[in-house]
Amino acid sequence: MEIVREQAKSNSDESLKLAVAMAILRSKLLHKPPSAPPLPPPPYSSTAAAASSSDDDALKWKRKAKERKQEIVRLKEDLKVAEDGSQYDLFPKSASCKCYFFDELGLLSPKRTGDCSDRRFSDVLRRRFLRQVRIKERKRRRTNDSLLHRISERDNETNVEQLSTSVDFLLELCDTLSPQSLEEGNFKNWCHQAVDFILGTLATMSPTEKNREPVEGIINSLIMRLLRRMCSALQGDESHHFDTAIQFYIQHLMRKIGNEAFVGQRLIFAVSQRISAIAESLLFMDPFDATFPSMNNSMYMMIQLIEFLVTDYLLTWSNAGDFEIRLLEEWVVSVLQGRKALELLENRNSLYVLYIDRVIGVVAKQVGQLSFLHKLSPQILENLYS
Repeated sequence: MEIVREQAKSNSDESLKLAVAMAILRSKLLHKPPSAPPLPPPPYSSTAAAASSSDDDALKWKRKAKERKQEIVRLKEDLKVAEDGSQYDLFPKSASCKCYFFDELGLLSPKRTGDCSDRRFSDVLRRRFLRQVRIKERKRRRTNDSLLHRISERDNETNVEQLSTSVDFLLELCDTLSPQSLEEGNFKNWCHQAVDFILGTLATMSPTEKNREPVEGIINSLIMRLLRRMCSALQGDESHHFDTAIQFYIQHLMRKIGNEAFVGQRLIFAVSQRISAIAESLLFMDPFDATFPSMNNSMYMMIQLIEFLVTDYLLTWSNAGDFEIRLLEEWVVSVLQGRKALELLENRNSLYVLYIDRVIGVVAKQVGQLSFLHKLSPQILENLYS
């Protein structure tokens, strides 16, 4: 019996120990602390990764710096071209005008000359011309009483300012014209661009805008300065051949500008007035005077210019809706008065009268084809056809 009790007691002790052990184990599992974070990689691995990332960043920024430097170089080149376009011309200096602007120089064409507003020249030339105009405007350093400043104060319209700028640019080209510049392509190209820009600006204006004082003043100034330049081209020590060439180029510019009726009719009137003035001067001038050959040659150039304008454009002008009949009558009367002035020189040079008679015959023929002939003054028509 005692043995049995001892065995039962030992079994209960073992069960108690097992229960205590399980309770302790369960308590440890419930109160187990969070697992520790993973250990960082060895020190040598962190250094290698940082070095690799730094190298990539350095290459990236070096590449960006190189691209930015190349961009700055390109911008500097573009700026240099914009500031001095003559150093980087699209065409060589010896190239002729690509738009045939100076074709038929000094020649009478049986057909009307081509419209100055045609688009045979490239857009590149037009942009280069506009850039050159802006460059010259910045370099001009005008005074406060300049024409453009007065116009800007009284009239802020863009068309008037563009017209004034283009006219100034063309006049500057003509004032600096020399035998050397005639051989350069720039002069011919820029003259064409300037004339086309002037005519294009006038074409966008209404008749009311054209007859305003600023516009008419600009055109009259252009006509008088070109006419003065043509008549003074023979003065100087250069050879007669080159000086005559300059005269023909100026005459051709006026012929092209005359494509617009607003300019052409005023040009004929101014030329006819100049013919009368020079005829009076020649009447009292010594034939052996040093300036006599220059004035004699200018007389022929002006008579020829009237013939070009009447032959090329009169019928075209008459078809325009804003054709000024009053101005037509004025310059017809002025041409007839010029003929009377030249009659006084017939004993010295009968060619004047023969030439002006031929021009008056052309005028009479063209006027006879006008649709509004019945609106003209009967007295003027009688004098023209008598």
